[in-house]
This record gives sequence, structure tokens and C-alpha cells, in this order.
Amino acid sequence: MSSLYKRQFVLTAGMILVSFALLGAAFFTLSYQYTIRQTRDSMERNADYVANFTASVRSIGYGVEDEVYITMVATIARISNAVVLITEADGEMVVSTDGSTVQGYKDLGGRYLPKSVSDTVAQTGGYTGMSDLGGFFSEKRYVAGTPITIKTVDVTTGQTRQNLVGVAYVAVEASSLTELWRAFTTIFFFTAVVVLCIAFLTSSVTSLKQTKPLKEIAETARKFGHGEYDVRVTGYEDRRDEVGELAEAFNAMADSIAKSEERRSEFVANISHELKTPMTTIAGFSDGILDGTIPPERERAALQTISSETRRLSRLVRRMLDLSRLQSAENVTAQEQFDVSEIMLRVLVSLETKINARQLDVDTQLPDDPVMVWGDPDAITQVCYNLLDNAIKFSEPGSTMGIAITTKASKAHVTVRNTGQTIPPEELAMIFDRFHKSDKSRSVDREGVGLGLYIVKTILNNHKENITVTSQDGVTEFDFTLTLA
Repeated sequence: MSSLYKRQFVLTAGMILVSFALLGAAFFTLSYQYTIRQTRDSMERNADYVANFTASVRSIGYGVEDEVYITMVATIARISNAVVLITEADGEMVVSTDGSTVQGYKDLGGRYLPKSVSDTVAQTGGYTGMSDLGGFFSEKRYVAGTPITIKTVDVTTGQTRQNLVGVAYVAVEASSLTELWRAFTTIFFFTAVVVLCIAFLTSSVTSLKQTKPLKEIAETARKFGHGEYDVRVTGYEDRRDEVGELAEAFNAMADSIAKSEERRSEFVANISHELKTPMTTIAGFSDGILDGTIPPERERAALQTISSETRRLSRLVRRMLDLSRLQSAENVTAQEQFDVSEIMLRVLVSLETKINARQLDVDTQLPDDPVMVWGDPDAITQVCYNLLDNAIKFSEPGSTMGIAITTKASKAHVTVRNTGQTIPPEELAMIFDRFHKSDKSRSVDREGVGLGLYIVKTILNNHKENITVTSQDGVTEFDFTLTLA
């Protein structure tokens, strides 16, 4: 499997190489064209100067064999590092010099330029191109030619004419033509190699730094998957980039899973405790009756205890089935309109016996008009029943229990309030957990199994609604919302 480090490095290195290749191609093309253009312009200027100078010399009666003329032409050839060649109009070579040596008419032996070169000069008024001039040079050179013309006046007509009397050529070796370009190329290649080395090193270090945190997170995830729930990704708390966000998200997920695992363990322990206690009681009393340990006069009390514990087991199983149904992925909350005030009053009437048993007063603050909301009326009935039953159970005998329904914006707020023992702040955060009881010994609330408020929270979560709880100065208040219809 190709690692992310390799892919990142290859991608970055490839982009750098392609960029330099394109940049190099553009640089080479532009620099070569610039060098050729500069050399061509220089040669054409030199050829023009030699042609004008030759025309001036010949116009005053001097020939191309004159020593002063040849010296000047040789000087131009030496300065321009080129070969200057003078020919007649028909292409016959008369003077050739590279600045250090001079070949005259006799030395050239009546040699002629190729007819194609002479024709080009006659037709276009000049010549530029690569040529060995019919074998005159041993290799092709860049040649620029300019016609040598002299003005003459026709004595009969008085008209001035330009007569072609020769051609001045300047030839430069190809090696000298590209010398500057090669210098540019050398500098470019040297710079490119240095930059590429730095870029590859930087890319390697950057890719390594990008992949190292991912490897550490992957290793931590493997350890976490093997049950080491205390491991976390460390060292990236100060990073404000995506890696820091990933590490933070992973640690948050690990904390959540660790808490879920802790709750699962607690859930199993609570289930075991809730099942073991009544079953142990039932088994003990049953065995006592069967083996005669319990005398006949106490058998009825024992059977009553067995019946009570059996009903407790039944309630626990029923609540567990309710939880299974509520948490099932197939559970879909029915949405219909109903009057939440009517449901609250109906539940209140059903709990009248329990209310009277604790001698409670009920303060109801319900609107005169129906409060129509969206939801599952059966599920919300269970929410109201659990909250009211919980409020009755933990109210001080003879105190007042409050029920209120108000509307705000698009929500109906249902409030259940009781007066009793204040719930400690550290308990409020766990009050909706499974099997949570404020009385850890479970001696006060033997009727409950610690699932009522958890079921309330689950039902309201399925409805996408919220529930809050406050407890101060002995007054505990639950408030949940429903969406108005």
C-alpha cells in the first residue's frame, strides 16, 4: 500500500518538476530568440556600416584594394569578432578578412558566392541566414549581407540612380552566436538544481510533518480499539490547523466513548444489582417456606414480600422493554396534534390516590384554551406520568406540587414542580442517566428502578425537544418543550 507520505512527496515533487520544465522551456526559447535577435541586429548594423563605408570609398575613386580601406574593414571585423567579406555585384569575392588576416582579390582566386545568395540580395535588398557560402567556410555560419550602392546622375536626363556595385557580408560563427545563450543556460541549470534540491528537501520535511500526526492518531486509535480507553493524542494542543482539529476531535470522541463504556459498565452493574436483589429475596423466602425455616405464622408476610419483589421485577422488565422500543432504530415517533393540557389533567386524575396518600396540594396553572402541540400523545402521556409520579414520590408530605403550561414563540413549556429535598448540583448532571438514583443505597426509593427520567429524556429526544431541571432551596422544577401546532 502506497503511504500518504510517498503520494504527497511524489505529487509535490512532480508539480515542482513540471513547473521548472515549463519555466525552463519558456526561458530557453525566449533567451535563444533574444540572443539571435541581438546578434542579427548587431551583424546587420555592421554590414550596413561596411557597405556605406565601401560605397563612400568607391565614390571618391578609391578601390577595395586600398590599404587604408582594408585596414578599416579589418578593424571592424576584429571588433565585431566576425569575418567581413566584400563581393562584386555578380558575387565575385574581392576582399575577406577576420581582423587578423586579409585575403585580397588575388588570394581568393576569382571565387564566387552561390547564385542563390546573390539572387536573394538582388531581389530583397539584403541577405540573412545560415550558410557556408558555397563551401567558403568549413561550417555554416550566420551571415548578414547589405548591398553596396553608389548614386550616379544621368547627364542626359538629370535623374539620380542607385547602382549596385557590390555586397558587404558579415559572418559570425554559430558557437559565438550561442555563447551568451549557453551562459544563460548554465546559470539557469545551476539555479534550477539548487532550487529543486531545496524544494525536494522542503517537500520531504513538509510531507513528513503532515503524515507523522496521522500515524500517531492511527496508532492511538488502534490502542483505543484494543481497550486502552485512557490513551489520547497529545502534543498538538497548540496547533490551529486541520491536524490540531483532527487531534481535538479524536480526543473528544475518545472521551465520549470512554464515558459510554463507563456508563455501559455501570449499566451492567446496575442491572445485575436490580435483578439480583429481588431474586435473592424471592429465592430466600421461597426456600425458607419450603424447608420450614419460616414458621407457618410468618408465611403470609413472606409471601407478601415475594409478591412485592416479583412486581418490582415485572416493573424493571417492563421499563427495559420500553427502553428497547424507544432506542430501536425502527422506532418512529408518530406526529399528530393533541391538547397537552388535557393529557396533563388526565394523568393528574390517574395519580389522585398517590397525591392524597401524601396529603399534597396541587397548584395548576393551565390555560383556559387548549394548547395544541405536535407529537406522539401516548409517549407524551408517559412523559407526564413519569414526571408527576416522580414529583409526588419526592415531595414533602403536606407540601404543594405545581403544574404549569405556558407558550413562548413556537413552543409550549410544560413545568412540573415539587417541594422536597434539594438535589445537589453534581447530581443534576446525572439525573437523566439510566439507573441513577440520588439515594445510592436505594433504601428510600424502593419502588423505582432509576429508569423513569431516562425514559423521559429519550422520548423527548425522539421528539427533538428539550428538558431542563433546576433544584434550589428545596424546590425542584422540571421543564420540557413541545412544538405548537
